[in-house]
Amino acid sequence: MIDIRRQQQSFGDGLIRETVDELWEDWMRHADLILADEELLETVHRALQGRRPRSRTHGRPGTPAEVVLRLLLLKHIRDWSFADVEREVRTNLLYREFTRVGAAKVPDAKTLGRLAQALGPETIEKIHLRIVALAQEHGVVNGKRMRVDTTVVETNIHYPTDSSLLGDGVRVLTRVMKKVTEIAGKQGARFRDRTRSVQRRLIEIGRASRAKGTGAMEKVKTAYRKLVEATGRVVGQAKKFSAEIAQGVKRASELRKQAKLEGLRRELDAVLPRVKQVIEQTKARVFGGNTRSEGKLVSIFEPETEIIRKGKASKPTEFGKMVKLQEAENQIVIAYEVHEQRPHDKDLLVPAVQIHQQRLGRVPAMVAGDAGFYSAHGEATLHEVGVKRVSIPNHSTKSMERRRHQKQRWFRKAQKWRTGCEGRISILKRRHGLRRCRYKGTAGMKRWVGLGVISDNLINIGRTLAE
Repeated sequence: MIDIRRQQQSFGDGLIRETVDELWEDWMRHADLILADEELLETVHRALQGRRPRSRTHGRPGTPAEVVLRLLLLKHIRDWSFADVEREVRTNLLYREFTRVGAAKVPDAKTLGRLAQALGPETIEKIHLRIVALAQEHGVVNGKRMRVDTTVVETNIHYPTDSSLLGDGVRVLTRVMKKVTEIAGKQGARFRDRTRSVQRRLIEIGRASRAKGTGAMEKVKTAYRKLVEATGRVVGQAKKFSAEIAQGVKRASELRKQAKLEGLRRELDAVLPRVKQVIEQTKARVFGGNTRSEGKLVSIFEPETEIIRKGKASKPTEFGKMVKLQEAENQIVIAYEVHEQRPHDKDLLVPAVQIHQQRLGRVPAMVAGDAGFYSAHGEATLHEVGVKRVSIPNHSTKSMERRRHQKQRWFRKAQKWRTGCEGRISILKRRHGLRRCRYKGTAGMKRWVGLGVISDNLINIGRTLAE
């Protein structure tokens, strides 16, 4: 049973409140008032009640919705792990007061992780929309200006090479088949562990790839041929295990263990296509010389990860998802979006203005972006919908009129304001962990980005109101 707030206060709560009264940071007091909004808490409450069919009326009292929201946001405000949140809140009276835990018990890290998963991407988006609406109600944003930019948030994977991906596939399939053998015994196909031979092939490839000379490439190909062959045999064995579980050849005596066996079969069926794809792309690159295969898989564990090149000298290739961020006044991010596939920046400009108008109730008078967002059609469309000034440079133009237009004082001033978007992205990555997503899957990426944006918005709203 989940409540919106803690229903009963204790003597310890009052003592904590009095002790930390002078220790609050300026932004925290205003953020505290924002987080007390009833509509915000009701959104979280409904999501937590949806965890189980009878969560509304049955079960022991769980962590209140207000406490869950504040703990989760504190985690992303400080860029902590769940274990860090548990430790810091337990030992810090100010954090106990800010999160409304008070003198009660702090949820442990595993419990908080499960509660956080109940707040899916849709719930996080609703929380963000409400935070933006509250910022507008308090006069922090009015929607006169808008700037937009894109960045890459990396998924939590190691640098992908063909050999390491094959090694990952073998390791996962072998681990699952071991578990199947422990439950089902020696029925059906016999399990053979090939991890040692695969590990030797990986070491051979590493040594050969570092060597120099005419024969080095042939050694690499020979080692890869052995690795691909061993991986293919592991895949064939995993196929047999999956088929025998489905046919009932490999089965368990207990109902609970049989259910676990079915879960392992589903895991095999999910991983097998990924390992097959890695084998095919390895053959295409190493033996066929094709380095640009379409839809290349770069992680067994995060198959949705994209290869993104944005022309950065320090990091020419990034592995993750493209994220669009658009801001209004006072550095408030009014919209974010995690794209399933990387779009062209110029295709995002007009939809960004439409979102701005929908959320803030007005068309911005000025829109700023970098050269990647420029298109003649997009600029004309913005003028048609009522945007007075569009500051997006066209570096490839040969028109003297366009060059004079881009040298106007208002245009250059808007471009200086636009560079603040780069600073906002840097702060989101350094302070709130958007450099690398620690949650799994596309849904986890959306939750991670959304919580980071909400956390930064809370700090900026608090600071603006404090000033």
